[in-house]
Amino acid sequence: MAVQIFTDSTAYIGVAQQEELGIRVIPLSVHFSDEYSKETEVDYDYFYGKIEETGEIPTSSQPTVGDIYEDFKKIVQDGNEVLAIFISSAMSGTYQTAVSVKEQLVKEIPGARIEVVDSRTNCMALGVQVLEAARCIKAGQYIDEAIQAAEMIRERVHFYFVPETLEYLKKGGRIGTASALLGTILKIRPILTVDMKAGMTHLWGKARGTAATVQRMLELLEADARRYGLREIIVHHINAPARAAQLKQQLSGKYRCPITISTIGPVIGLHTGLGTIGVVYTTEAVPTGSA
Repeated sequence: MAVQIFTDSTAYIGVAQQEELGIRVIPLSVHFSDEYSKETEVDYDYFYGKIEETGEIPTSSQPTVGDIYEDFKKIVQDGNEVLAIFISSAMSGTYQTAVSVKEQLVKEIPGARIEVVDSRTNCMALGVQVLEAARCIKAGQYIDEAIQAAEMIRERVHFYFVPETLEYLKKGGRIGTASALLGTILKIRPILTVDMKAGMTHLWGKARGTAATVQRMLELLEADARRYGLREIIVHHINAPARAAQLKQQLSGKYRCPITISTIGPVIGLHTGLGTIGVVYTTEAVPTGSA
């Protein structure tokens, strides 16, 4: 009996790692007024270029019940197990849809085992949980051990990011027009994070100017590194590869842990906007007060 790992496209796990660890990705979708694409099929440069050219901020949608049903059914019909780790249930209906599919399939196929885990986050903060579970399975461990491994990483993961512009947050209804206007005039940039208890993005703090705000974000990383140790760092960016490379170089001169770069795709990118830069990192120890 084998265990198949599933996640969704907002984990932004690279294709090479997907293939190496046998991870299957169920895509969310993005919609312009004249165009629809699955996130796994859209060209990022084209997508972000179209936003810049047209000024239109598209919408996103979760996978359908049918999409998840067919993927899960193929696995359990063959007598294998499913472990699916998805974007926070507070951010998307993907998790709940998968739970509904699970309930349907265990009725249809006696003995089927499907486990659906809420990552409580997105991007590579989700991705590191998926990778940890997949490595367990590849090493010959069982599904329960893989779930425990993912949950342990979830307690150690941190995600901070700094938008370059407030326009996307304004259009998405995450900040008011007046706040966006004032922030733009004063060059105030927010530091956003994901609350791993609530599974929602919220404001951690703010500073004047992008450089100062990014520096404040790095101070948060440094404080956690000193207290809890670092396992790895992922530099995230939205259509800002040069800035991401510069940040990676800066971090590589300071920390000995693995440091990689990951591009944030359209589904998450359309909410925070071009130029966003961020860090996902995992600590060696569980931070005090973590849940």
